[in-house]
Amino acid sequence: MSDGKVRIGFVGVGGMGQCAHLKNYVTLDNCEVVALAELREDLGRAVARRYGVPNVYPSHAEMLANEQLDGIVAAQPFDRHGIIVPELVKTGIPVFTEKPLAASLEVGEKVAAAVAASGTWHMVGYHKRSDPATMHARAEILRLKETGDLGKMTYVRILMPAGDWVANGFIDLVRVDGGYPAVDRDPPASDMDAATYQKYTAFVNYYIHQVNLMRYLLDEPYQVTYAEPSGVLLAGQSAGGVACTIEMSPYRTTIDWQESALVCFERGFVKIELPAPLSSNRPGRVAFFRDPGDNVTPETVVPQLPWIHAMRQQAMNFVAAIKGEAPPPCEAAEALEDLRVARAYIALLTGV
Repeated sequence: MSDGKVRIGFVGVGGMGQCAHLKNYVTLDNCEVVALAELREDLGRAVARRYGVPNVYPSHAEMLANEQLDGIVAAQPFDRHGIIVPELVKTGIPVFTEKPLAASLEVGEKVAAAVAASGTWHMVGYHKRSDPATMHARAEILRLKETGDLGKMTYVRILMPAGDWVANGFIDLVRVDGGYPAVDRDPPASDMDAATYQKYTAFVNYYIHQVNLMRYLLDEPYQVTYAEPSGVLLAGQSAGGVACTIEMSPYRTTIDWQESALVCFERGFVKIELPAPLSSNRPGRVAFFRDPGDNVTPETVVPQLPWIHAMRQQAMNFVAAIKGEAPPPCEAAEALEDLRVARAYIALLTGV
């Protein structure tokens, strides 16, 4: 670190690399993006000019050989994580990637093992954990579980309709002519046929956020107990006996995003409403409802949250973890559990 600033290098600056990550890191006072690696060299140079990144490389190997980095943001397709993450963590530098950990449980186990052997850590980008609404809700949920002020936790429901997840978030995307170059990909899962594997990768691409968020809100592991045949509902039960459901696209919206989570206790609830993933400067909303009884008037409290969106807070959380100020919100070992939950769900759904 120079002058107390964390030195970040980027591996890949495509759509998510630019608009979900790079544009947030370059505005943080306690870090500096010193280099990027991009196979599409014209794109790499154009993005570097836009965001003031001083050094550009055609490969991550060249970047790592020439730069002194404190953290690596690797915005790569998740079916390349089994190839690239083991290479990156060998350096001993903390690594951030998008979710999910990998495109199959087998590859996920390989990635988690490589991280464990490396002596560093790998933060997986479950940005919903970094939304101010989720962070505020989680703190209150843990307090309620400890104090029992509203009784026992009884039920957790996550609603995830399909919608406009981009929310105009690619409006400032730097583009160049030409497609994505041919690259090596991780092998498909050996325990699924092609059709089942396609269902699995579609599920972990779109709904793994909710799988992860469920454990975060429960604050304990859970198992899948039912998969509704049309694919609209996943039901489960936590280790402590709390019922939980994820509703997956029971309806869709075209210019809105209506994701929510409801955490119920015997005498109240915590409700979170989350914005579209790429919406800017807009946190989620959290409401706390309490009905303690004994002639006490029920109340709903809606705190005012800071104007920080989840992707920016996620960047702040990665930098804070590098500096040793806080743990990463989700590491590879826990992200591996999400792939196990997903595999159990697909097995119930398809019989494979």
